[in-house]
Amino acid sequence: MAAPSKAEAIVKSRCPRCRQGKIFTHPAYNLRKFDSMYDDCPVCGLHYEVEVGLFYGAMYISYGFSVAIVVIVGVLLYNLAGDPPTWVYISTVAAVVVIAAPLLFRYSRVLMLHFFSGIDYNPSYNKL
Repeated sequence: MAAPSKAEAIVKSRCPRCRQGKIFTHPAYNLRKFDSMYDDCPVCGLHYEVEVGLFYGAMYISYGFSVAIVVIVGVLLYNLAGDPPTWVYISTVAAVVVIAAPLLFRYSRVLMLHFFSGIDYNPSYNKL
């Protein structure tokens, strides 16, 4: 069986080393536990927080996602709703960001692990 691609591992929130182990313990729609992560990969045993404070950097990625949402929603409202009043912009952007918050949190951490943690894919940890 071929190893999952990096993109597939990111979309499915999988370990950057083995690309099989789950990073999060519960699905994103479980709003009480959407942020619960495994300390170590259940497949290869990689400790996810490879250095103290690694996930502080994920806040910057999440901020970037939020800025992108503000721009995209703003442009869509301007073009589709004919430049509505300011309160419409603010309330729509706020609602979209609040609804997307669990995904922003999760994918900012996943991207931090895959691109900025220094962990590389190692096929010898591939158990499937």
